[in-house]
Amino acid sequence: MLSKTPFEVPPGLMAKTGGLSPVTMAVAGAGHPVALESARQASDAGLIQPILVGDTTAIRNIAAEMDWDVSGVRIEPATGEQDSAARAVALARSGEVASLMKGQVHTDALMRAVVNREYGLRTDRRLSHIFHMTVPGRDRVLYITDAAINVAPDADTHIHIINNSVQMARSLGIDTPKIAMLSATESVLPGMPSSVQADSVVKRAQAGDVKNALVDGPFAFDNAVSPEAARLKGVDSPVAGNADILVVPNIEMGNGLFKMMVYFMSGLAAGVVMGATVPIVLTSRADPPQARLAAAAIAAIVAA
Repeated sequence: MLSKTPFEVPPGLMAKTGGLSPVTMAVAGAGHPVALESARQASDAGLIQPILVGDTTAIRNIAAEMDWDVSGVRIEPATGEQDSAARAVALARSGEVASLMKGQVHTDALMRAVVNREYGLRTDRRLSHIFHMTVPGRDRVLYITDAAINVAPDADTHIHIINNSVQMARSLGIDTPKIAMLSATESVLPGMPSSVQADSVVKRAQAGDVKNALVDGPFAFDNAVSPEAARLKGVDSPVAGNADILVVPNIEMGNGLFKMMVYFMSGLAAGVVMGATVPIVLTSRADPPQARLAAAAIAAIVAA
């Protein structure tokens, strides 16, 4: 049942980076082979100009083992993950970098530095995570949000999540993204809280809380992505069966949904955090190199 098809960086995404100058990107916790390989691939692809934040000796030694000449790459010394996160965020706050990449630091350490009220990168929006999902051999892009940061978002947080996803989708060429609020039904049922909240969010979005997008729901998953399922069930909406962005009611649904695409379809899950003053590439040691490269490309496009 598990897919053996190799992962693929979507050609359409890389085509969108053509003509862009490399964006400056701080790699928080760069003293690790996975973090350095991610930075090297994105640098070699012309996407980023990295600043490597972390233990200088470790960075230089690992780079030498990888046969990567970092003599022309800026290295910002830092000790431990909290210091690495703080220094990377400081580079973004000062305008020295236009994006961040999570290296060998825990997500909560990096996010604490990002949301620090005095020294962080807060905006008037909540942070949210967006997966740019593609499968090999197909041009279709499906965005899933939020499957990594917001555990059980309320209606206000969902409005932030939607607006962050609209910003990303528009940066990547979808002028008016179609956004589906997911539940387990297309009906508003008092006994199913996710359907009630989805209905509330849709009404707020359509009243002006969300611009430049079509937001509708609640939708069960099939009605959001399959025109045939939507037709058979009589779901009449321009979003039904044609959603670009799936907004999940909680992190459990989002986590399961994107991982099913990864493991059953070789879906490439390129994850980026939006809502801060700069886009943040949120990588994992379990991510294939293609996902880290695609996420760096998205951050570069958004930053540009």
